[in-house]
Amino acid sequence: MLAIIGGSGLTRLASLEVSRRQAVRTPYGEPSGPLTFGEIRGVPVAFLARHGDGHTIPPHRINYRANLWALKDRGATEIVSVASVGGIRSDLGPGKIVIPHQIIDYTWGRMSTFFEDDAPVKHVDFTEPYARALRARLLAAAEACGEEVVDGAVYAATQGPRLESAAEIDRLERDGADIVGMTGMPEAALAREIDLGYAAIAVVVNHAAGRGASMGGVSLEQIDEVLKATMGRVARIIEAAA
Repeated sequence: MLAIIGGSGLTRLASLEVSRRQAVRTPYGEPSGPLTFGEIRGVPVAFLARHGDGHTIPPHRINYRANLWALKDRGATEIVSVASVGGIRSDLGPGKIVIPHQIIDYTWGRMSTFFEDDAPVKHVDFTEPYARALRARLLAAAEACGEEVVDGAVYAATQGPRLESAAEIDRLERDGADIVGMTGMPEAALAREIDLGYAAIAVVVNHAAGRGASMGGVSLEQIDEVLKATMGRVARIIEAAA
């Protein structure tokens, strides 16, 4: 079963014919909220709002382990993550939809593995952090529904909840990052640890600090406007992929 984890701007899927909502308890605590189950064109799909129903959970306080475990425990085999990001690369301005292919983790202090305490240590290969087949499916889905997406970008996962300084964005660019967000890790690594196929749809909602229109500061009002204008396109890609 395909599961969707929705970020800022995607707290529900309009195309999902909901059959039930279910609160799930896990060995790792409570997930961000109840799981929503239903169908898209007859295909079973699960949905979870990453930041909670009222968007009240900041990126560094999300229980990523509980979220992934709950979805796996209720039958998910692959995850599509939807997240808003800032564009570092000059061609990745607001409104662009990106299917990233790599990730750099700058987060700290997050519960980032299932393998601790009494669990035996397991090392997972993370050379390609996003599942190749699922990425290809998202790209094909975008083409099928006529939505333009960018194939490939390096996602820098930062701690948040504050946005980055211009100097920090300069550093990320030197490191090879193209986009910056706050929820890509440890989500991607945790999915790999429990054998969930995982890929991401990143929506560029602003130029990163010190870039383009954000040269003198990031407009939070613009972010909301871009989210409202773009999430319908993302939902069409998800529907085609499902």
